[in-house]
Amino acid sequence: MTRTDYYHISNSPQANSIVPAASAIVVNNKEEILLHKRRDNQLWSLPGGVMEVGETIEEAIVREVREETGFNVEVKKMIGIYTDPNHLIEYSDGEIRQQFSICFECRIIYGKKLVSNESTCVEFFSKKHLSEISLHPAQLVRINDFYRNQEKAFIR
Repeated sequence: MTRTDYYHISNSPQANSIVPAASAIVVNNKEEILLHKRRDNQLWSLPGGVMEVGETIEEAIVREVREETGFNVEVKKMIGIYTDPNHLIEYSDGEIRQQFSICFECRIIYGKKLVSNESTCVEFFSKKHLSEISLHPAQLVRINDFYRNQEKAFIR
């Protein structure tokens, strides 16, 4: 399924769904952030995805990180809740989803880097190298919130 991202673009289509999702800022022992290059839009992204029926949001993010990167993680804290109505994702099946994602800081417990069928590459990036890659602006908001290291979660 293909997707088109709309981020603060005038004349964007109107959303017809909201789906709970989670994303993860996974850092290694060098404080580098784990990203995967998405196959559907060719942008680097935090690992994450949709919460499934019967699981908690914590279970969802642990599962998504493992599926997309090969790493098993533990959730350390919530970074923020991101519900920007001007961030829309249009799928080829007609769904136009408004963003609703809870972002968590996670630490690696074990595992090794693997590429899933949703990605073309999985890599760690230092803070200074993030400006050199194609990263969706909504992902950068979450990463910048992480670097602010605020005690209270961001709600955006």
